Amino acid sequence: MIPGPVQTEGYVRAILRLVTAQRHIPDDIEAAVRVRICRQHVICEGDHRFSIVLEESVLRSPIGGADIMAGQLGYLLEASALPSVSLGIIPLGTDRSKSMWPVEAFWMFDEAQVAVELVSAYLTITQPHEIAMYMDVFAGLAAQAVYGPPARKLIADAIAALDE
Repeated sequence: MIPGPVQTEGYVRAILRLVTAQRHIPDDIEAAVRVRICRQHVICEGDHRFSIVLEESVLRSPIGGADIMAGQLGYLLEASALPSVSLGIIPLGTDRSKSMWPVEAFWMFDEAQVAVELVSAYLTITQPHEIAMYMDVFAGLAAQAVYGPPARKLIADAIAALDE
C-alpha cells in the first residue's frame, strides 16, 4: 500500500476501515484519520528525507474505489516532486530473478529501527544485524525501481486505467 506520509485522507480512511474489519478492533477511524493526517507535515518540514519504493501493483490495486484511488495517485505525483521525497516504482514485469523478490511492507528509520507490517501486528526490529538485512533488501528493491519521469508515467498510467 501507499506509505502513511504520502496518503490522502480518503485513502487513510479506506485502509483503516479494512484494518478494523480484518482485525476486529474498535471503530475509532475518524480519530485515527485525524492523527495520521496531522503527522504528515514531516514530509514538508524539517530536514527529513523519505526514500519510498513501491511495486507498480500498489498503484493498480484500488483501495476505497476509483475516485479515492485517483486522488491518492494524484497526491503521490505531487509528493514525488517534493525535495524531501525520493519515489521509486518497480514496474510490473521486472525480472526478479536477478535481484530481489517482493517482500512484506517495512519502514526503516535510519539505522536505528525497522518497522515490519504483518497480518496480525507490527514488528519493531532494533538488532543491528537484522536492520542491516533490511538495508540490503531495500537497496536491492531500490535498484529495480524507476525514478523521475518514468515513475511519474507509471502513476499517470495507473490513474488513466481507473477510468477504463
